[in-house]
Amino acid sequence: MSAETPLERQLERLRLTRRVKWVLYALFSVGFVAAFYWSMVLIEFSLVDVLRQVPVFADRLARYGPNWEYIVEANLFHQSMITLAMGFAGTVIGIPLALLLGVLGSGRVTPFPLNFLFRTVMGISRAIPALVWFLIFVPLAGLSAVTATIAIGVSTIGNLGRLFTDELEEVKTGPIEAMQTTGASKSQTVTFGMLSQVKTSFIAWTLYIFEVNVRQAVTLGLLGGGGIGYIIESQQGQRAYGNMMAGIVVVLVLIVLVEMVSQQLRSLLRDDEEADGLVALVAGLPHRMVESALK
Repeated sequence: MSAETPLERQLERLRLTRRVKWVLYALFSVGFVAAFYWSMVLIEFSLVDVLRQVPVFADRLARYGPNWEYIVEANLFHQSMITLAMGFAGTVIGIPLALLLGVLGSGRVTPFPLNFLFRTVMGISRAIPALVWFLIFVPLAGLSAVTATIAIGVSTIGNLGRLFTDELEEVKTGPIEAMQTTGASKSQTVTFGMLSQVKTSFIAWTLYIFEVNVRQAVTLGLLGGGGIGYIIESQQGQRAYGNMMAGIVVVLVLIVLVEMVSQQLRSLLRDDEEADGLVALVAGLPHRMVESALK
C-alpha cells in the first residue's frame, strides 16, 4: 500500500475543514431558528390573530384621512422646525464629549485600563435609550423641548463616541509611525497622524447620528417633549385622527428631507474630500442637488 502523498493529505485537511464549517453553519442555523421561535413565543405572537384583525385595521386606516387644512391651521411646519431644532441642537451638544471620549476610548491613544473607563462612560450613555434619559431629566426642565434636547445630547455622546472610537482603531499605522520617528508629541501624533485620517468619516457618522436624532426628537415629542410629536400625541388623545394623520404626513416629509440632505452631503464628502472643504461642499449643495436631479 503506497504512502499518502503531501497533496492528498492537504486535500483531506481541506475536506475536513469544509465539513467542520458546514457543521458550524448548521448549528448556527438551528440556534437562530430556536431563538426566533422562543422570541415569538415570549411575546405571544399569533399570526392567526394578526390576520383576523387585518380587515379591521384596513377599515380603520381608510377613515384616517389627513386633514390637510389642519397643517396650515396648526402651523405644523413650524412645529416640525422645532423638532428639527431639537435633533440638531442635541447633536451639537453631544459632539464635544463624543469626540473627547471617542478619542480617549481608543486603545491606540489611551492604554488599557484607562481607555476602558472612557468606553464604560460611552457604554452607559448608549445603553440607556433617549426615552429614558428624557424621563430622567424631566425634573431638570419639565416636559419640554429643552429636556428632549438634553436627552438627545446625552444619547449622542455614547452613540457617536463609539463610532469615533471604532474608526480610530482602524487607522493606518504608517503616518503614525512616521510622525513618531520625527519626534512628534502625543497630541501632535493623535491630531495629525490619526484624526487627519478619519475626519471625513467623523463628519459622515455625525450626519448619520443627526438623522437618528431627528427621529428621536419626534418620539420624545410624543412624551411631551414638544414639536410635531407633541401635536400628534395631543390630537390622538382628542380622537382627532384626521389631524393626527396630517401631523404624521408632515413628519414623513421632514424625515425624508433630512435623510436626503444628509446622504447627499455624505456622498459629496466621499467623492470630493480631496478637492473641496466642508464649507464649499455645504455652500454648493443646493446647486449640485439640482444638477443631480436634472441628469
